[in-house]
Amino acid sequence: MKLAAFVATTALTATSAFADGHQDRTGWPESFTVGTASQGGTYFAYGSGWANLVAEELGLSGGGEVTGGPMQNMALVHTGEAQFGMTTMGPAAESLAGTNPIAPGLQMTDACAMFPMYQTPFSVTALSSSGIESVSDIPEGARIGFGPAGSTSDTYFPRMMEELGVAFERRNGGWTDLGGQLQDGLLDVIAFAAGVPVPAVSQLEVQTDVNIIEFTEEEQAAIMAAFPVSAFSISADTYTTLEADARSVSMWNFAIANCELPASFVYAVVDVVMSDNERMVNIHRAARSTLPGNWDKNTVMMWHPGAAQWFTENADASIPADMIHGD
Repeated sequence: MKLAAFVATTALTATSAFADGHQDRTGWPESFTVGTASQGGTYFAYGSGWANLVAEELGLSGGGEVTGGPMQNMALVHTGEAQFGMTTMGPAAESLAGTNPIAPGLQMTDACAMFPMYQTPFSVTALSSSGIESVSDIPEGARIGFGPAGSTSDTYFPRMMEELGVAFERRNGGWTDLGGQLQDGLLDVIAFAAGVPVPAVSQLEVQTDVNIIEFTEEEQAAIMAAFPVSAFSISADTYTTLEADARSVSMWNFAIANCELPASFVYAVVDVVMSDNERMVNIHRAARSTLPGNWDKNTVMMWHPGAAQWFTENADASIPADMIHGD
């Protein structure tokens, strides 16, 4: 997950599409920031990784920044405080509608879609010693950690638990911190919404015995009927704890860019990320879904013109003109 491990390979194999016809750097920033989420979660590992990769390839200063996650990232990118960020379709839709709790009433239309990342599965983890092996086993009043306030997990998982009839005490915090609280007996359950493998869960597995709890078919169907998610299966090889695929639901994640950034800059960034999937998978396994063909998973946001150009030219994307910012 560290850039240094594959910089040498990158230097030898990477080709810069923007070098042929995309050399005009007019208006490019000298540095950039990618809004991620809390440390210990997939957003931070994935986002910091592609930020470092882009900085290295384009000869700029850039990196990931710890944030409150998708809702805050939409606000940061909309205002230009961060050039780039990462969000999920649900928080993106709420932000565009003006119902983002960070700035109620503000329609965050200056945050544009840049490239598809991966699906965020929703999953439940408890210590094996707790005896909690299913959602129905979660006791009334259980202390559940839902991640950072305003994150995708915190926005949707409490509602999902209520939909499934779970009565709980809500806790927030970074994933690493919540993992420590679970291990110390200060929490009963952690409800994760993050790309898999979630670093905090992988770390817990090494240190103690955990149960990664799947939804029943009935629970999965109830959640899909009530929320903007789709069916998902967490592969058994994701965690050493799993002996079989685990039933879940998921929401798509997209990288976002401030809509006013130069098209040539965003084109070059997308080219670095999307032109060599192996490099992205070396950053995080969730990037196995960071593929050009998944451009159509954005059904909510306007596309940045530079990103739309890249996918049109390189992925045969048919993005409607009324879905491209400024067109």
